Amino acid sequence: MSTLAGKVAVVSGGTTGIGLAIAQRFVAEGAHVFIFGRRQGQLDEAVNLIGRNVTAIQADAADLDDLDRVAAAVRNEKGVVDIIVSNAGYTEQASIDTITPEHFDKAFNLMARGPVFLVQKLLPMMTGSGSIILVSSAMHVMGIPGHTAYAATKAALRSYARTWAAEFKDRGIRVNMLSPGVTDTPILDAQSATREDLVSMYKSMVPIGRLARAEEMASAALFLASDQSSYMTGADLMNDGGIGQV
Repeated sequence: MSTLAGKVAVVSGGTTGIGLAIAQRFVAEGAHVFIFGRRQGQLDEAVNLIGRNVTAIQADAADLDDLDRVAAAVRNEKGVVDIIVSNAGYTEQASIDTITPEHFDKAFNLMARGPVFLVQKLLPMMTGSGSIILVSSAMHVMGIPGHTAYAATKAALRSYARTWAAEFKDRGIRVNMLSPGVTDTPILDAQSATREDLVSMYKSMVPIGRLARAEEMASAALFLASDQSSYMTGADLMNDGGIGQV
């Protein structure tokens, strides 16, 4: 029997990288998955890759009106949500000398504000049980120059997981955080003009000696989404190759 047979999942940022890998794995394990992202072309490609049991919605995870549309689409098609994966994010570096209000607001609107209202709008459809997974980053426990806003948004997710685990304790809803290490996805392309040098630098920081594969993050998300983690809530699963541990 498939691990997520009959479950309904919503994955923000489900068109590429970790989000896409999670959506693919969840469908393979029996779930119907709603994915959403801003770019229609990427949504179409993701649907083709996933192949079945997927609904794609063009929506911005930082836009509250768009989140209303996502919730409405889920309600109209399925009426229930078992799993929420808040994954949408991006990386844009700025030192404290150069950081702008626009940079700060963009990061916080997408990666700190967005998850709050995604959960709020989907929560009424989580009747009696469910799993919420907040995709963070090992960087929330690290200090890497140039990541003031990014790392702070990921630290906020750690607080959400603790608070919501307590808040939802009588609803049967578990809330956990997944903190990936450096993962080989297209998000790296935006961080440096010389991707090869960037990858080499990150590899030198990771005790396991390589970057993660998106599929490895999907396996961790499956664990958190399923009954395999039935006694876990408020936790932070650091699937980071050791980069945040040593």
